[in-house]
Amino acid sequence: MPSATPVVRARWCDVGRVVDLVTASLDATVIGAWLVPDERQRPLVLADVARIWTEHALLVGDVFLLRTGAAATVWFHRYRPIPTPARYEERLASACGAHRERFLLLEQALAAHRPTQAHQHLAILAVPPGPDRAARADAVLAGSQRWMDTVGLPTYAETFTDAQRVLHGRHGYVERDSFPLLNGMLVHPMWRPASRPGRLSANVARWPSGRTSRPGQNRARGWVPR
Repeated sequence: MPSATPVVRARWCDVGRVVDLVTASLDATVIGAWLVPDERQRPLVLADVARIWTEHALLVGDVFLLRTGAAATVWFHRYRPIPTPARYEERLASACGAHRERFLLLEQALAAHRPTQAHQHLAILAVPPGPDRAARADAVLAGSQRWMDTVGLPTYAETFTDAQRVLHGRHGYVERDSFPLLNGMLVHPMWRPASRPGRLSANVARWPSGRTSRPGQNRARGWVPR
């Protein structure tokens, strides 16, 4: 991958930075407030859960940071079913406490609508509020997408706002059927066909594809980890 790419592949020593970005992105959102209604507890709980999934992505996926450290993406390689994080039930209970059930409900809803076809899953797009937020989102998505395209598989993401849908649309994603969450939000899945053949595209299982496209509307804000 050319050194000019705006992103770098995160390493284990970058986990803390990525967790901070995810927490700052999600803390003030509608879904963040639903997951953890207590404003004082919310950042701590979100950070602990983000750490679980960021660490897991370093084992069964990829994590990328803007070279400036101002945004990140967390991906899972869904060539086949992936295992749950180590000691997941124990760590989730410790992280979430009384909010554990809401995190599980969100996770189950997203998993139920995820495509069964082999793909790369953009699970988290973490771009905290601040100057040039739109530009940072565009740069981190473009840079990490270039890495994912080398494998030659489609990519998939859940979006939650009009801005996210427009952003992903600029990068070749197409909307699929929207679906609701228990808090009334609509999730808008988006799918990006493989841009060119890659090393794994001929060797992974080709399961039935997911749902077809249908536009939807949603005004809620925020990025969501799974």
